[in-house]
Amino acid sequence: MQDIRSAVAAEFEQVNHLIIDQLHSDVDMVENIGHYIVDAGGKRLRPLLVLLTAAAFGRCGPDQIKFAAVIEFIHTATLLHDDVVDISSLRRGRPTANAEFGNAPSVLVGDFLYTRAFQLMVQLGDMDILTHMANTTNTIAEGEVLQLVRAGNADTTEQQYLDVITRKTAILFAAGCYGAATLCDQESSVCQGMHSFGLNLGIAFQMIDDILDYEGDPAAMGKNVGDDLTEGKPTLPLIYTLEHGTKEEQALVHRAITEKTAEDIEQVLAAVQRCGALNYTKQQARKYHNLALAELAALPDSPARVSLQAVTALSINRDH
Repeated sequence: MQDIRSAVAAEFEQVNHLIIDQLHSDVDMVENIGHYIVDAGGKRLRPLLVLLTAAAFGRCGPDQIKFAAVIEFIHTATLLHDDVVDISSLRRGRPTANAEFGNAPSVLVGDFLYTRAFQLMVQLGDMDILTHMANTTNTIAEGEVLQLVRAGNADTTEQQYLDVITRKTAILFAAGCYGAATLCDQESSVCQGMHSFGLNLGIAFQMIDDILDYEGDPAAMGKNVGDDLTEGKPTLPLIYTLEHGTKEEQALVHRAITEKTAEDIEQVLAAVQRCGALNYTKQQARKYHNLALAELAALPDSPARVSLQAVTALSINRDH
């Protein structure tokens, strides 16, 4: 990641400073929880995509830096809300904000981060960006509700799974890349191409996330293997196993999803590996990775484009 960031190292540091500055509030709890989750680190992948896209078009100034902070605030707000809904206790190797401060404060500070993001967007003075981000955050909220509705539903199809991860995860990747291109005054077709890049990248990224829940290293991921099972999430490895596993394996996975239990995690791990579910999910992730990579061919040659290609490769070749 350090090498990938090198094309926009100074701007990336400015985004980090702006995030800290914009966490300021007269309400102590807002600052405390805001700093708690932001200080936990993470890849800052979404704001990095904003900066690299902007740099690829030759303009990575104050507006693009501000928009990168917007994207990170929206992402952080969704994490706060997600952890409350999922009753998660561990993220990035330490207690979640809801485990540390309680559910109600976490939800409300998530609301603060959403509204702070829109305050920053208003400062950009770009109605196209504001409209697009309003639609994006609405889509993310729909994705969250869809995921909640389908939790515990072992009849979820692959297409329904794809719909959820597109709305819940990929759409913010897409919005970041689209917004960066828009702020660089690119033509509509170019902006749409970057939107497509981000969307496909986000889908590939989430599919690998869903694989790591079954074969990842808990220490590297900073969360517990099998968390998706306890939340009853019918992710692609499980959906594939329900279709291609033995009758015993299908019954095992069906029970795990509907009862939202990781009690048989070892047997489920064996089942998804034996029937080829993880390999199938990797193949699908590779398909979306290739679609994303193809969109970058239209960009002018630059260190930023090389970094975008490297980010795309990293999305499917990682252990956390």
